[in-house]
Order: sequence, then structure tokens, then C-alpha cells
Amino acid sequence: MKKQLMEMLEARKDEMIQIRRYLHENPEVSFKEEKTAQYILDFYKGKNVEFQSNVGNGHGIIITIKGGKPGKTIALRADFDALPILEETGLPFKSKNEGVMHACAHDGHTAYLMILADCLIQLKDKIPGTIKIIHQHAEEVPPGGAKSIVDSGGLADVENIFGIHLLPMAPAGHVGYHSGFSMAGRSYFKLKIQGVGGHGSSPHAANDAIVAGAYFVTAVQTIISRRLNPFDMGVITIGSFDGKGTFNVIRDCVELEGDIRYMTGETKEIIEKELRRIVKGIETEFGVQCELTYTSDYPPLYNSPEVTSAVKESLENANDPDIKQVAPFPMMSPSDDFAYYLEKIPGCYFYIGCTPKGVEKPYFNHNPKFDIDEDALIVAAKSVGYVVCGYYGLE
Repeated sequence: MKKQLMEMLEARKDEMIQIRRYLHENPEVSFKEEKTAQYILDFYKGKNVEFQSNVGNGHGIIITIKGGKPGKTIALRADFDALPILEETGLPFKSKNEGVMHACAHDGHTAYLMILADCLIQLKDKIPGTIKIIHQHAEEVPPGGAKSIVDSGGLADVENIFGIHLLPMAPAGHVGYHSGFSMAGRSYFKLKIQGVGGHGSSPHAANDAIVAGAYFVTAVQTIISRRLNPFDMGVITIGSFDGKGTFNVIRDCVELEGDIRYMTGETKEIIEKELRRIVKGIETEFGVQCELTYTSDYPPLYNSPEVTSAVKESLENANDPDIKQVAPFPMMSPSDDFAYYLEKIPGCYFYIGCTPKGVEKPYFNHNPKFDIDEDALIVAAKSVGYVVCGYYGLE
């Protein structure tokens, strides 16, 4: 079956590219992917599978492929939402939706999985188990789609789950993996500091919220440098400081927004506790009132060491010319809501290189000039196909 599956995938490489380009031209942002979801559903119409639509808190889709023999159930996931970014690639198939772009390769994720799923459907009589294909909405915007799909109960029988992400950290043909904690968790905060406005010539008669906010910006960085173990990963970014006013007027109120990353639940708790402590201290020291909104978005992504080892073995034994290198990747500070699946289901989320040919310094995901080498699509499809075959012991 393995040989047959790979030949089928190779024969449909151009179709993967066509699907990717169609999706790239027609992107939709998180929770508004109605047409994208319908496009995916139309692809599966008439095929001998079960499917559920509108799963979770949006346009999630679960396709169930029941094999010819009873056995374990696994799941494969690809996300399909785009980002609110104005595309600057100049591609002939660039986005037709102004201000919306597939800048994180979700178009490629969806394209490879649609074709892989179709090939598995055709070969399902040889599969000793069940494969659930998850086409997931809203990965980019918290609360995301993954947690709601898990909470729906549609994956209650899944024993292991697999997914990939296209990353321009290596050329097409390179596959990366990381065992254990692999991608950062993420939290968001918004802080409103209320002081007393006044004339710039009379600061004693006012209470400058900008000064208190500036102190906060500096103070929170001491959480990373003085409260975390030096071997633990943590990042606090102040992405917005809304203090614009008039040069000779003391602002009475400022608002700050920030992004927090961490690699373990323990680090997450330390950062939140210390940030709240600093906010209370600012209220006391500066005599201001603070209103803090703090939400935890996605947890750290933890790859099962056992499952990751099996993935590594399947890929190293592939002996496929399209898979040129299988190597460990470092821990990564971006976040992905695939972590919610891995909290409940042991699995592995691994990486497919996609640096465009001839490019030394590629634009990373979420950049308006981001693009991929489309040869990475067949690498993704084959890699996940080998993992499926290895899982079921199919030769």
C-alpha cells in the first residue's frame, strides 16, 4: 500500500498546487471562512466517507475514513484560515480579497491534506482502522478552532493525532521534528492606567499616566531577567502603547497591550503572578488606578516523545527522493492551537521546509511577502502518508 499511496500522491502533485493557488487567491480570515469551508466540503461530496460540518465554534470539518478492518483511530489536521494582511508578493495568483492573505501557509496545509485524504479514501479497504481528517477553522485568532473541536467530542475515540506546518527554515525536502515541549504557549494582556490630566507646565497638579506606563514597560522585563530560571523560555512584548496626545498636555489615561510567550505551564504561572504584582505596585507607587485584562490563549505545544520517535523512524526509513533530510528542529517561540489536541491526545506536530528556491533570506510566516516552494506540498503529503503507513504497519 505504501508504494501505491506514494505513486498516487506523485500523480496528483499538480492538483495539490492548483488547490493551494485557488485557496491563496480566495483567503478568508478566522471565523469567517464560510466559502473556504464550502469549497472543502464540495471536494468530499460523493466520496465514500462520513463528514461533519460546522464542528466546534465555527466552520470546522471532520471527515471520517473507516478502513476495511477494525483497528485504532488516528487523526490528521490542517488549518484553513488566513490573516488580515495586505499581500505584497506580486504572485500571479495573489489574494483577490483586499487586506486578507494566506501568509502562514494554511493554504498549503489544506491542499496537501485534501489530496492525501482522497488517496486514503480510495485505499481505505487496506487500512486496519479509522482515520479522521480535521479541516480546522480559526487557528490564528483566539480562542481558535482546535479547543472547540476537541470539546465537541468528535475526537473522543482518537488515539493519536498528527499535523504539520510549512516553515521557511529549510528548503523543500527537509523535514524537522522536536520531542517534548516544542512551541510556546501564549497569553494576552491589556492594561489601562488612569491618572489625572493637566497642563504640561504644572505636573504637580496632575498625575501623569504616561510616566506610570513607561515604568511598567521597563519593569515587566525584569520578570524575564530576574524571576525566571535562566534555562526557561519566556518573552513579554509590549505591542501597543496608546498614549498619543498633545505635546503640552499631561495624559490622564493610557492603554497598553502585550503578548506573552512561555514553554511550560509553570513559567506561564510565574509570569502572570509577577505581572499582576507589578501592576499593583504601580498603583501604589504612582497613585494611579489600573484595569488589567489578562487571558491565556494557547497552551505550550507538547509532542509525545514516543509518538515523535515513531514519526522520526517512519520518515528516516522512507528512502524517498522527495524527502531529502529528516533532522531535529529547535524549540520555537510561535504558538499554534494544535497544542489543544495534544493536551488530550498523544501526537506529533512536525515541520516541512518550504524556503522558495534561490532565496537566501526568506520572509517568515505572517510577512506580507511570505511565499513557499510548492514542492513542499508533495513532501508534506508523502511525509504524513509515511507516518500513517508506519502507524498501521502497512508496507
